[in-house]
Amino acid sequence: MAAGIICVKHGLLLTNKSYRFQTLQRKLLPHVVFIQKPVELQSLRAATNSSDSQQNEKYCIDLVRSRDYDGFVCSLLLPEEARRSSLALRAFNVELAQVKDSVSQKTIGLMRMQFWKTALEELYRDDAPMQPVSSELWRAVRKHYLTKRWLLRIITDREKDLEDRAYRTLQELEAYSENTQSSVLYLLLECLGVKDVHADHAASHIGKAHGIVTCLRATPYNSSRRKVYLPMDICMLHGASQEDFIRGSREQNVRDVVYDIASQAHVHLEHARSFRKNIPAAAFPAFLQTVVLEDYLQRVRKVDFDVFHPSLQNRNPLLAIKLYVRSWKKTY
Repeated sequence: MAAGIICVKHGLLLTNKSYRFQTLQRKLLPHVVFIQKPVELQSLRAATNSSDSQQNEKYCIDLVRSRDYDGFVCSLLLPEEARRSSLALRAFNVELAQVKDSVSQKTIGLMRMQFWKTALEELYRDDAPMQPVSSELWRAVRKHYLTKRWLLRIITDREKDLEDRAYRTLQELEAYSENTQSSVLYLLLECLGVKDVHADHAASHIGKAHGIVTCLRATPYNSSRRKVYLPMDICMLHGASQEDFIRGSREQNVRDVVYDIASQAHVHLEHARSFRKNIPAAAFPAFLQTVVLEDYLQRVRKVDFDVFHPSLQNRNPLLAIKLYVRSWKKTY
């Protein structure tokens, strides 16, 4: 029988072909109660779910595009079957990363991290959450069987980072980068269907380089807020104080700190590329971030490691082209 609605007052079955016709009927008969048939309810529910799914996807796209533009472009160059999941993972990472800067008290930050821990438990119980990012993440987990411990590790280390203090050593920064940025890459590899030990080693080094470069790139912004997160052991080695960075000093000792930290990021990129011949080509799209990291390291070298140089605050207009070319060549 065709989908329709039952007029309770007159006991009539009024067939309809569209939701618009239903609305018209209600306007013409405002005092009549209409009961939707089960077939129609199911159809409407499916349409609503589809609409919600599209809105959730758009939310993640907008979030990543505004907060992680480089990651957004990298995601667009992934194969279609992994693209939406990649954006969900990056949106998840952005949501966690911005907690630190968006809360005034650590307690509030801890509450938000607990929300994500609970959401993670729910989505692995196949209980779809209502929040846009967690809903998209749930979809990615179901599609690619993503490993729970990588997602949990990102939350745990972002939570530890709420302490809001400088890294004591460069190794501490590397460990944090491994647990956050490298974990995202492990998950991207799973979205691409890649399970390879060499790819995992490369992802580990690229993630560490990513974390180090992110710390450097954020230095001018953090310094403007009187916060310095650069490794204290490197700063002490060159006699550079936190106040030097807060003042935006461009003295040689400050440049030496930046040189040492940037050099370590470069070392990790070289290590990652040493595995290139042993890695399946399907893994290469997950490593396009190396183009972004390499671009920043080259630019900071050109300004003699002056991390406060104005040119470093501008996005390279040719970066998208570089990413496309590297993607076309299937290398990283």
